[in-house]
Amino acid sequence: MRSVYQIVMVAAMLWNSPPVLSKEEHGPVEQVGVDVGVMVSQVVEHHLTGCHLVLITTRPQSFMTSRIISVEASLIVEAGWVLSQDQMAKDHLLQGLWGDARFSCRAVILDLTASNSTDLVLRLLEVAGLRKSCETRVMVVGGMTAVKDVLLHRVFHNTIHALYLALDDLTLNMSLRHGNSRLRKILPKKGGRSERVWVYRRCVYCNNGRADVLFIHQYNITSLPQPTDNFFQERIQNLMGHKLKIVSVPHFPFMDFSRDIESGSIIVPRDSIDARMLKTIVSKLNFTFEHRAEPELTWGLEKNGTFNGIIGQLQREETDFSTVAGPTPSRFKVVDYVRTYPADIMTVISLNPTLLPQHLSLIRPFEGDLWFALIASVVAWGLLMWLMQRAWGWVAGGRGVKFSTAILYSWGALLEQPPPNTAISDSGRLLVGWWLVFCLIITTGFRSSLIAHMTVQGKTLPIETFEDLVKQDNWKWGTEPWIFSGIPHDYFSKHTDPVIKTIYQKVERVSKTEGLQKVLDGGFTLIHWEIYFSIFIDSYYSDAHGNTPFHVSKKGVPMIAFLGWAFRKGAPFYPRFCELIFRLQDAGIISHWNKDALARRVRENKAATGQHTQKDPTQVESKEMSLGLHHLQGAFFLLFLGLGVAVLMQLVEYLAHSHSSAN
Repeated sequence: MRSVYQIVMVAAMLWNSPPVLSKEEHGPVEQVGVDVGVMVSQVVEHHLTGCHLVLITTRPQSFMTSRIISVEASLIVEAGWVLSQDQMAKDHLLQGLWGDARFSCRAVILDLTASNSTDLVLRLLEVAGLRKSCETRVMVVGGMTAVKDVLLHRVFHNTIHALYLALDDLTLNMSLRHGNSRLRKILPKKGGRSERVWVYRRCVYCNNGRADVLFIHQYNITSLPQPTDNFFQERIQNLMGHKLKIVSVPHFPFMDFSRDIESGSIIVPRDSIDARMLKTIVSKLNFTFEHRAEPELTWGLEKNGTFNGIIGQLQREETDFSTVAGPTPSRFKVVDYVRTYPADIMTVISLNPTLLPQHLSLIRPFEGDLWFALIASVVAWGLLMWLMQRAWGWVAGGRGVKFSTAILYSWGALLEQPPPNTAISDSGRLLVGWWLVFCLIITTGFRSSLIAHMTVQGKTLPIETFEDLVKQDNWKWGTEPWIFSGIPHDYFSKHTDPVIKTIYQKVERVSKTEGLQKVLDGGFTLIHWEIYFSIFIDSYYSDAHGNTPFHVSKKGVPMIAFLGWAFRKGAPFYPRFCELIFRLQDAGIISHWNKDALARRVRENKAATGQHTQKDPTQVESKEMSLGLHHLQGAFFLLFLGLGVAVLMQLVEYLAHSHSSAN
């Protein structure tokens, strides 16, 4: 059953239309038209079943309309009527022209049998955006003289499947001139040229990489059915030396290149994943290419639906495809993507964690909450011991335990040097026994952790996330300017999270070298792509053992779903590129190239700089170590603190005694 949209289109075109011409009224010419309609319906049944089928004509009724409608529900469009509408109505009509995702394919039948109809129909296809759908199947019915003009028209620039059923021009003229008895007498009734249909197809890259028209077969339409197995079987296997235009931005390990000094923007790819993929695909598809760098070295930002950079060139069809580029919902509207490798993540690069001060090594074995709980336990146990012994002395008679004695016992037991047991009851002795068990567990844990902290010096916590970054006091961060020429700019500028907003508002623009120097100076963090920047650090700031002064966080932000190649909309070679790239992925070749390209580039960079490395000041040489004064300085600090407190207590006691003596 047709949709409401289809019914409206058909009703609008058939309104006040002239009646269908009968076979009896016009003899053999109309019979030829009916036979052609039968042949078209045969092609529809064999090759276009399940497709969203559109018949475009310039006449409300043609000899094909009834035959196609009887085969499958179709959308019938009168080109002149659609083009005559105002812009709003035209846009609304064109939105439903290509159907929806329920259909497995799209097909268009063009009725060019009417005089002066070609321009209207082709202009409608151009306005409807046929160029953006290379897999749409097109079948044209028209005169012999218009074969090349139609199939080589710019509107079919990307169309892979295009057939032309060419009728004899004399027959075509006779079918359009009602009442012309003289020409009807010229036409033979049987076996003449009027009974023949010549079938041609458009070949995208047959003529040395350019489009051409190929003759398939000549059919006698009075001998239906005819074999049509070779219709719509075209596949892009060989581009026959066709020259493609490629645009790139350097982003190693995915793409890297050097510029051709003589030709300006022409580039020469260096060893990278995309360069290896391109070499492999060129050998398979047999095409040449012109490889240029994007002038501003930007991927592209959107403004009012128009992009600049690489995406802008593809949107304007100035280039055929680009190497590494990330997808976004807005970019998907103007280009096609093929996934080639996982996306890099945005991470933070800071100085390696610094060594913690040794004078705090005595308290570092326990966390702050544990120290608080331990001190509270000492006081609580001493208070409980004093209350229990005091209560027992009041009941049984006798001397209780002083509060200071109970507190000193709990503290001494914790230090493994308790004073004599002063418990005067069995309940007190039981309380002391459990306290000693508690002290054994606590002191064993403290002793083992203390040894570890004294022999292996601890380090500060590294900056791992954007949240860690904004929590630092008096801290700054920055990145290279080109980072904000694409997706990261949209991510940071449009994000609603307060942390991301703070990062974007305070970020500085610095070069790689300047940024790393600021990181070494302290109080600064660099924001960059993880894989891209790790190569730079491994090449110039790491030693033979892989030690480096920088910490590259592994908890970055995945801003992009994947990275891949971007193609202009409707590129006929796009499906074949997808097939070859997916084969490389499934075989694990791209993953292998990734690891190999990274290792090779690091070796090349190190060799070029004479193995110059940056020493990591936070690295401690591995050797046998004896405990020194700096390891146990905390103990001396505690001793001096205790002496100071004792002196102050002595002074307070002296003043109190002097005051009491005076009274």
